[in-house]
Amino acid sequence: MQTHSLTRWCRSGAPGVWMSAGAVSLAVIMTLGLLVIIGVRGLGHFWPAELVEGVYSVPGQPVETVIGEVVEHEQVPRERLKSAGLPVAGTGAEFLTRELIKVGNRDINGSDFQWIVGDWLEHKRTPPELMTLERREWGNFYGRLLDVKEGGQTVAQGAEAWPQLQQRIERVRALSDELEHLEKNEIGGINAQLERLRLQGRKLEMAGKLDAAAQADLESERGELQGRYRDVETQLVALHAQINRDSLTAQDANGRAIEIPLGKVVRATRPNAMSTWTKSVQYWRNIWAFLSEDPREANTEGGVFPAIFGTVMMTLIMAMIVTPFGVLAAVYLREYARQGLVTRLIRIAVNNLAGVPAIVYGVFGLGFFVYVLGGSLDRLFFPEALPAPTFGTPGLLWASLTLALLAVPVVIVATEEGLARIPRSLREGSLALGATQSETLWKIVLPMASPAMMTGMILAVARAAGEVAPLMLVGVVKMAPSLPVDGNYPYLHLDQKIMHLGFHIYDVGFQSPNVEAARPLVYATALLLVLVIALLNLSAVALRNHLREKYKTLED
Repeated sequence: MQTHSLTRWCRSGAPGVWMSAGAVSLAVIMTLGLLVIIGVRGLGHFWPAELVEGVYSVPGQPVETVIGEVVEHEQVPRERLKSAGLPVAGTGAEFLTRELIKVGNRDINGSDFQWIVGDWLEHKRTPPELMTLERREWGNFYGRLLDVKEGGQTVAQGAEAWPQLQQRIERVRALSDELEHLEKNEIGGINAQLERLRLQGRKLEMAGKLDAAAQADLESERGELQGRYRDVETQLVALHAQINRDSLTAQDANGRAIEIPLGKVVRATRPNAMSTWTKSVQYWRNIWAFLSEDPREANTEGGVFPAIFGTVMMTLIMAMIVTPFGVLAAVYLREYARQGLVTRLIRIAVNNLAGVPAIVYGVFGLGFFVYVLGGSLDRLFFPEALPAPTFGTPGLLWASLTLALLAVPVVIVATEEGLARIPRSLREGSLALGATQSETLWKIVLPMASPAMMTGMILAVARAAGEVAPLMLVGVVKMAPSLPVDGNYPYLHLDQKIMHLGFHIYDVGFQSPNVEAARPLVYATALLLVLVIALLNLSAVALRNHLREKYKTLED
């Protein structure tokens, strides 16, 4: 009887349902677990960590003072430490605690991190006067503040030094923002106009029209621009002098006094003296700095704003390209093409394109888009710039086109499925009322199929935004702090190279010279990439749901 019941239960299909539900549940749990791990390790990096000071006494070696953040600790077998050359006695506990300390001061110590045996770190304490200096170069500095100087003269010492330091750092930050504005906008705009004049003169010369009058006009404009450049350069020199006016003297762990110009300091904090509320405020400031600033130190410090902008811009351009082409192809195959062998072969080819490895699209994009199409555009429209390429080099446009080519099969298949679900009676009713086929398609069929089109775009964005391999060949680079959008004509520079969050993760995680410093940024950037893709997808889902509700009555 039990065997009969088990047989009936198996034949009912219930085991398959339970297996599918279990597999989906396992996948969801694993995905959520991965996101939690990434979030904890990535977001935890921005919390102001306490600074520990202690005396590190290795048997048989000179005693040294260590100041830094405890990043990681682990239990290590005693034999492993002995094999590493450490003077560990043969008796005692089988495992010892080893700690990874971020000691900073790379310009002095040569390394940001140091592994120590926890049992040998004595007199551990967390003095409130210890400070963390985030610098533009050489990473963090850990130590004590001695004094603040202006023009080489001491202006504050002791308890008065810290408030003075904060005020002067704010002043230097404002001057640095003004300096950056002049360099990127004013100097960048003047250089762009000078390059335009050079190309204009080259074009007239190639056409044989560079006479004396044309040369005089060009020289007049060039002289005006060079005059503006000298004025801005004078402002830059004055700003540099003001930024480098102030400095501080700090004491490192070994008692050495080191003078640091405030122009090289991004921010200064005393995490041991902070309350929980102050740390929370600083935590959100650090996250905002990560989202809004440019990267520094080979991408291991600073922010990722250029990578965020490049990812979103490339994905939006890709979506604007792939959607009309994918929809047009699907409409032709479903509504106009004669259903036969050729149409079936085209559908098979489209389905096969969805399974082609992404790197193959990158090679195709480099060979066809960049070298063939881009080189042809340069010869036709930018001959005066040759041999320097304009579009015959990897850039934003070719990266977007390559991703569009990669994602177009998804849009075609999804749109075709949506068109197939439209009842034939609606088409026939529209035609019976006197509408043409194009009017029926435009006013009846396409609006009702728009949710399926949006589904295709969602899938395309989800796949394309996370791709890295093809982008390495067609326009994404390690460092491109200047954005492809600025105030210089034509304002959107499709020929410019960009940064991308996916490539940023690869570069920081596998190409960084400072692996330990880069590790938390890999987690933070990975979480950010997931959030950006989710935001793009949710926007498309909201639009799809709106369209679905709008045309729901027609389907009913």
